[in-house]
Amino acid sequence: MRQTVNKRTALAVATIALTATLAGCGKTVPGTALPAGGTPGTTGGTSKINTNFDKLLRECTVVAQDDIGKSVGDNMYVEPSFNGAVCMWNLTGGSAGSGMVTLNWYELGSLANEKQNNDRLKYVSNDITVQGRRSLETHRPNDSDSCGVSAPAADTGIVGWWVNYRNGSQHADPCDAARKLVELTLNLAR
Repeated sequence: MRQTVNKRTALAVATIALTATLAGCGKTVPGTALPAGGTPGTTGGTSKINTNFDKLLRECTVVAQDDIGKSVGDNMYVEPSFNGAVCMWNLTGGSAGSGMVTLNWYELGSLANEKQNNDRLKYVSNDITVQGRRSLETHRPNDSDSCGVSAPAADTGIVGWWVNYRNGSQHADPCDAARKLVELTLNLAR
């Protein structure tokens, strides 16, 4: 008899809980349902937002490959190696040997953040001027084969180029190359 009462009590509690839950779900919310990322301009289930992502990596083409090659060394062959959060190119041939070039463009970045990160990594940062803008030139300790230059972008954020020649190769000054690439980027971003 005791088990029958416990089963009835459990069944009654479950029924009350289910009724309370269903009562809370019976509410109508005004408005129009949209797909994730949709906007009020959505028609027929398709948003007016560009879903082709055709402009996603356009910053990787802000400086032409030929201009990258001219900036980093005579007759340098430039080949894209990675496009994503940063853009990277492999360098081969020419008088500068081989290496790698990296472009970063942070829409919410600042020189203060760059300096802070450089200090944390124990990199050496020097204030320089590129096209009249305060910029940072960055070196890794005891590494004369690489250098980065960061400058405020034309509209917002920060743009930076890092040139890294292979250790021991004959090459141009990596800081001059990075500075030239920043200058080209700022010219084209206006």
